[in-house]
Amino acid sequence: MNPTPKPRQDTSSTTGPGAARPKSARRRSRELALQGLYEWQISRADISVVRSHMREQDEFSKCDNAMFDALLQGCIEQAPALDSLLTPHLDRPIAELSPIEHGVLMIGLYELQHCLDVPYRVAINEAVELTKSFGGTDGHKYVNGVLDKAAVDLRPAEVAAQRLARSASRAE
Repeated sequence: MNPTPKPRQDTSSTTGPGAARPKSARRRSRELALQGLYEWQISRADISVVRSHMREQDEFSKCDNAMFDALLQGCIEQAPALDSLLTPHLDRPIAELSPIEHGVLMIGLYELQHCLDVPYRVAINEAVELTKSFGGTDGHKYVNGVLDKAAVDLRPAEVAAQRLARSASRAE
């Protein structure tokens, strides 16, 4: 029941200027949490069953276990609250979102709300990358727009400071 990412060239062992960096443990945690959220949304299985399935994945040993647990458990336990935060920024009902977009948005919102050590732009960019890997063709654009709006509500001071810094650098 796990979504299968679109095939991408494995460049983790490639060298050179165009080579991609290997995935970080945090990126792997987000990917596995998204797969777990997908399973949970489709099957409504108990969180312990979902967690167990994800721990059986080959990539699990390379993830940040604490982050994975926080994302998966936090998103499932706080799903109604996250959906309430999400709703004002959507142009359609939550039921019309794909399970991937919904899961990515939940992870992004959870990070914006609870992972204050992660800069808001990083949380949004990570969500966009997840959507590019697992979602539909232009889903990443939608996720970016929704989380950008939500960040203004969840981290107003950080967003304002970032925009002010960007404006100042353009004025120079």
